[in-house]
Amino acid sequence: MIKAPRGTSDILPAASSQWQELEGRLRKLCTAYGYGELRTPIFEATELFARGVGEGTDIVDKEMYTFTDRGGRSLTLRPEGTAPVVRAFLEHKLNQSLPARFFYLGPMFRYERPQAGRMRQFHQFGIELFGAPGPLADVEVIELAWTAYRELGISDLEIKLNSLGCEECRAAYRQELKRRLAPRLSELCGHCQGRYERNPLRILDCKSPQCQGALTELPELSTYLCPECKEHFQQVKEGLSALGIPAVEDPQLVRGFDYYTRTVFEIVAEGLGAQDAVGGGGRYNNLVQDLGGPSVPAVGFAAGIERILLVLEKYGIKLKEEEKPFIYLAPLGKEALLYLFKTGTQLRRQGIPVYLPLEEKSLKAQMKAADRCGASWTLIVGEEELKSGQALLKNMVLGSQQQIQTAKIVEAIAELYREEGSRK
Repeated sequence: MIKAPRGTSDILPAASSQWQELEGRLRKLCTAYGYGELRTPIFEATELFARGVGEGTDIVDKEMYTFTDRGGRSLTLRPEGTAPVVRAFLEHKLNQSLPARFFYLGPMFRYERPQAGRMRQFHQFGIELFGAPGPLADVEVIELAWTAYRELGISDLEIKLNSLGCEECRAAYRQELKRRLAPRLSELCGHCQGRYERNPLRILDCKSPQCQGALTELPELSTYLCPECKEHFQQVKEGLSALGIPAVEDPQLVRGFDYYTRTVFEIVAEGLGAQDAVGGGGRYNNLVQDLGGPSVPAVGFAAGIERILLVLEKYGIKLKEEEKPFIYLAPLGKEALLYLFKTGTQLRRQGIPVYLPLEEKSLKAQMKAADRCGASWTLIVGEEELKSGQALLKNMVLGSQQQIQTAKIVEAIAELYREEGSRK
């Protein structure tokens, strides 16, 4: 038997309703904030991620699914959503009216070690805000992300916040960091020894106990921020405080992409262990220009749908039950099967969920099937019912039953459906 590749999973009908409800809520929230949905291709030119995410990052070095197509072009299944959104922003000249707000939902691909909430094919929700350089843009993005979780019923959350400064701030800090780490280079894990030259700031984010011991007594990046970056960060913190959103400064928070400048943040949830981050993002003022466009400041956020669902499960929050048929049509005989097939089509065209067997079965088997599928009602029609013009309608919840004219079946069932909907 062929199985799904490692690190991927099938989303079965019982779970799909949860996904649809979650995605629907996120779409509704983003629309309320003025964000429009942007859908980008699942694969892009490899160069987009090499330049956008940054060579030397874990994603570009080890995790991308890259292939050469028949035209000799190097393409990559998208490992993250920001670079493709920036590419679309430039390609379609969406910078004519700023600020510009977008959100996306879709599958991403990274070759990682599969674990709870972390898959090789995963699904990501993200927002991007272009053309707003001020700190209130950072606050808006963080507040939207925070509100998304709160509206889902997740309360035990915390914002981790840091500033990476601008290029000038970071250059001075990077030089000092390398100077301090040079005598301890042999104490770092092999991966961080490679980061030392390419991207020493990423060493701060290493979770290895081996590296954590070598990172003691290092200066904090905040002490190297220029006055403008300090003021920006201070106003972000004040804005979050004014909205009642708790934020804790984390001087070791750097995020995994090279494009971040100034504000970076993560939202963490209690009870998830080492993988407690349920979303994160930050400001990236240089990425649009790095990808060949004009200088346009931007800030964004992203979260894994699987990770959100994992948190909801931990909290015991179930968004929506699987949609069940309103009525089970139980035909007895070939003539009745054809009759109810036409009836079922009429009901479905009115938006009424119907279950209809496509072959003849005994009444006992059909009543068991009606019970299993969770239908509220069962309509029984056989040769005698067709002759008499009176069908049998059974309430599967109460166990009661009544006669119904076959000539008025569609109207009667539609009325029952409307009545049940008004009671919910």
